[in-house]
Amino acid sequence: RTMWNIIGSGLPAALMQCLYLFFTFPLKKTSDDGETSEDDTQTQEMFVKIMINMYREEQGVEELLAADKLQSLIIATASLWDQCSHSWKAPTGRVLRTISKAQTKSSIVYLQAVDCIKIAIQNLFKLADTLPACDVCEAASIVLCFVKDSYPISSALLTEFENNDGYQLLLKILLRCEGLQQNEGDPYLDEIFDMLTCLTTCGKSELKVSGNIIHPQLPHFDFEQTRSSGMTVKNLQAFQVLQSVFQKSNDQHLCGRILAAIDTIWAWDTVNFFLLEWTLQPINQFTDIIHFKPHPVQVQFFKLVESIVLDLSYVPHEILKKVQYLIKENIVPLCTLTALRCLLSMTKKDLLFSDIFRDSGLLSLLLALLRKQAKILRKSAGTHLPGLEEGTEKELNAVMLKMVAALTVNSVRNTVVLKDHGMVPYIKIFLDDQCYRNATLSILEQLSVISYEEYMSIIIGALCSSTQGELNLKLDLLKSLLRILESPKSHSAFRNCSGFNGLLSLLSDMEGALQDPPSGLWTAVGQNCILELVFYTLQGVTAALHLDPVNSNFFQRNGLFEKMAEDLGSLGCFWTQGEWQISLNLEKTRTFAEFLDAAFCSSEPFPTWLKNCIWILNFLDHMVRGTLHLESFFKEKKSEMGETSRDDQEGPQAQEEHLVAFKRSGNKIPASAYRPWGNPEEKWERGDCAIVHPGAVCVMVRLLPKLYKEGYSQLSQEIQCAVVYHIQSLVKSEKSRQMMCGSGLLSTIITSCQDAFRNESHPLHLPLTRVFEKLASQAIEPDVLR
Repeated sequence: RTMWNIIGSGLPAALMQCLYLFFTFPLKKTSDDGETSEDDTQTQEMFVKIMINMYREEQGVEELLAADKLQSLIIATASLWDQCSHSWKAPTGRVLRTISKAQTKSSIVYLQAVDCIKIAIQNLFKLADTLPACDVCEAASIVLCFVKDSYPISSALLTEFENNDGYQLLLKILLRCEGLQQNEGDPYLDEIFDMLTCLTTCGKSELKVSGNIIHPQLPHFDFEQTRSSGMTVKNLQAFQVLQSVFQKSNDQHLCGRILAAIDTIWAWDTVNFFLLEWTLQPINQFTDIIHFKPHPVQVQFFKLVESIVLDLSYVPHEILKKVQYLIKENIVPLCTLTALRCLLSMTKKDLLFSDIFRDSGLLSLLLALLRKQAKILRKSAGTHLPGLEEGTEKELNAVMLKMVAALTVNSVRNTVVLKDHGMVPYIKIFLDDQCYRNATLSILEQLSVISYEEYMSIIIGALCSSTQGELNLKLDLLKSLLRILESPKSHSAFRNCSGFNGLLSLLSDMEGALQDPPSGLWTAVGQNCILELVFYTLQGVTAALHLDPVNSNFFQRNGLFEKMAEDLGSLGCFWTQGEWQISLNLEKTRTFAEFLDAAFCSSEPFPTWLKNCIWILNFLDHMVRGTLHLESFFKEKKSEMGETSRDDQEGPQAQEEHLVAFKRSGNKIPASAYRPWGNPEEKWERGDCAIVHPGAVCVMVRLLPKLYKEGYSQLSQEIQCAVVYHIQSLVKSEKSRQMMCGSGLLSTIITSCQDAFRNESHPLHLPLTRVFEKLASQAIEPDVLR
């Protein structure tokens, strides 16, 4: 009531007249001291607050109409901006924006009657040629506020704005903002963009358009469900300003702001995409010129294109054709790279894109480009080519490979296209480079769907031809091989392509790799990586033998278990010199499981060679039970780019360090934390264990005499005893002894451990004899009798 009384007193009109005078007539500078300026600032702030409080009420605005100072002040801001009082610019803008938000039907009629908007536009056209761009933005934003805020009440001011070339004025002002720093001219430039974006929904009637939905479309796309929910585009003139600025300007800030505006319009109502694309075709036309724009704008644009598929679930075939042409022309490689990443993201969304991009010719285009690059790589093997090996070109090759990989995943037709193009010999050239390897392996794995033999031939060949130092290549090939061996149908192809011999040759190549201290080439390689390679090699063998009697018989019949024992024994951590050492009286004995606990989770110092031996025996123990290919002792972490990072891998030593630190902190370590394999002796009592690959037990027995090192006699014989008792626990049941028949374990015990077997005082004599007796009770093999 008090406010209404004040408004009714005529104060609003009087203060408006004061504001007009303050704004239009700058105060003359005097020689007074600085305190006057501070007082003026406080008085100004109080003055403005009083006006804002009054003018936010409709009654306050109505009172202004009795005088003529409102339209005079609006016109003054559009004509005297360069001559007005600098200190009153911002306060005047605040007051006028408050009045704009409180407009009434009467105030709109008043402003229209005095041609306020028309005169303001004419004056702004003159200022746009002379004033700095940021000043023009500030003045124009005030006028535009009255146009935008009045529309919900009446379209009169918008009509006056349009009839007097208001959109041409905005286009001129925005183009003048080219070259401004991102924070220069803000927030008024952003305010103009925001208001212009809002004006796109200001129109008398809904747009009547009928588009042609090109098929195929994603299964869940339904155009009928995209019908209007309210904020739809009705004013194409306003949008054309945004479109024209993007087409005429290469300024990063302007173009980025326009793309953000389009994104906002789509978010208001999904039908807006179709209304705009079926009329003005902004995205379609922008695709033709996007390679001229700064790279950040290209990234933002293709994110927008990507959202058409990911958010609207619509396949814009015409736009995609232009993107594909952009990739083919490759005018700006960095733009081509961004476009290809956009298509890659779409391809991963739905299998439909595998068909779309094959039928459009994109797959054939990529294969032709990759063939060309593969020839260059093959020709330049061992030499340095800066243009190819570094920067955008290399990244482009990598994304092309990822795209082909995505197009062939779960698509036999596309894989056949790749094979029919004769691309297999060229694709495998990319295996040598870590940057290309994951995508290349993915492509080859899809090839296995139509030809296991061809896949196995490539992978086994690459493994055998790799050098000693190419550990990462070997690991990646083995992991790929494991994925394919999950299919039983691949096992025969693995065997026919000499897969077993190929994997065992990897172990042969690692002779002396686990010596302590390391020597030669192996000094530069962490023992963690070597153990990992041993693990994945044994995993591959186990996977190929899994539930495959033909492969198991082949491996046993060809003496490959014996070769495996020989190769493992030459790794450098096992004893290879002299005869089995003279027995000692052991001070203490531990089970195999207890030994594992002590080796990795206690403060007791254990030599590196012994820890490595224990890890290999643990791998073999899992192989015995046929579960090694299911284990994951080496955990891989993903980097930000989504690729596996070799440096981040957690192996035995890292696990050991974590567990020791955890134990020192006073916490009790659960057995599963450091012994993922559990206690085999305990499992056997529950009936959980079974011998699946008896040949692996023979390998453990062959390695038994090699569990020794000079200076560690006590520890060596203790671990030997632990392993023998562990083997004894494996052959407790009749079922396990039946599995061991024909495995040659009895012969292996006699030949490998004859010293302990003959010497009754040897600590291993008794457990070895018991194992022998249990197996002999089942069946005696002829060679054992001899």
